[in-house]
Amino acid sequence: MLWHVKISMKKSFVLAILFDALLLAMDSLAFLIMSWLSLDMKMSEQQHAIASVLGYLLVKVILFFLILVIRKRFAKKSMERMLDTEWLRFLFFPVFTIAVISVMLSVSEYVQTVEQANLFAVIAFGMVGMNILVFYLINDIMEREVKMHENRVFQIQAKNQLEMYRSISENFDNQKRKTHEYKNQISCIESLLDKKQYSKLEEYVKKIYGSLNNEPDAINTNNVIVNAILNTKYQESNAKGIVFVLRVNDLSELKMIDEDVVTILANLLNNAIEACETCGDKKVIKFKFVKENDMIIIAVKNTFNYDIVYENGEIKSTKISSEDEHGIGIKNVIKIIDKYGGSYVIEDKNKEFYFSIIIPA
Repeated sequence: MLWHVKISMKKSFVLAILFDALLLAMDSLAFLIMSWLSLDMKMSEQQHAIASVLGYLLVKVILFFLILVIRKRFAKKSMERMLDTEWLRFLFFPVFTIAVISVMLSVSEYVQTVEQANLFAVIAFGMVGMNILVFYLINDIMEREVKMHENRVFQIQAKNQLEMYRSISENFDNQKRKTHEYKNQISCIESLLDKKQYSKLEEYVKKIYGSLNNEPDAINTNNVIVNAILNTKYQESNAKGIVFVLRVNDLSELKMIDEDVVTILANLLNNAIEACETCGDKKVIKFKFVKENDMIIIAVKNTFNYDIVYENGEIKSTKISSEDEHGIGIKNVIKIIDKYGGSYVIEDKNKEFYFSIIIPA
């Protein structure tokens, strides 16, 4: 159990004991069925034989049904993807098989010929075989769905990282261009000073100062990755008429790896910008990313105007998201939070969505 299912020793021990208990219970049930058949003196040897086979198969199908229920409880990723309604549809096969074999067992005393006995056996073994076949078919389908889901997750992560690297590259090119411009500006200032044209110099300095105030890269956290993402999203928000209010501090000693920072910030801010675009008038994003008291705090609050779909207490999707990108993105964020031993809170109230994260520094 420990090697095959790949779970902890404690769970393996509990499951092994549970499985042994199930085997004992099924053996006891089989013994009761055989005892009941033995007490019926009217049954011929042939009838008793087919009844014994049916009783054996009935017990095994019940065991199969119980194992499926336990498997759902301690499921792998592939089984976790199945909804409860889908599981109920799948469990129809073993339940129906149990009912059919039970009916055949109850009328086994009326079997008169070898052909009838063989027909009963073929039907019973065929239905058991169909249960096993359906189980493996559904399992293969779920495995394939998990792989497709992981591919979608990878594509979203790749898109976020591509945006980050594009932003860093653009910032680097802009910085080189600014450095060249500053050299020219300093040369111009020196020339005006040499010519003692102070009025023109004052006018020129005011012009430069005004352009510096309009620089797009106004956010500086002393972390290149965070700067690249926040400045990019800040510019994007301004272009879409979204008010972007933020609070940051020195993040130079941030210990999270770059890929995780990108996943968290890109997903949360992309979702926030997308949500604000649905609002007619009030488009506001409030963002916080600070390190204080040995804790990393990341919080996003944004307005929205759509329906959020919850499933088992988790966000599955929104009406505006395609292929459940909101749900996938948030699950990726939660996975990273768990990785660093952090905690989070998700709320939506009065058309404002709130996502707060606390991670030990």
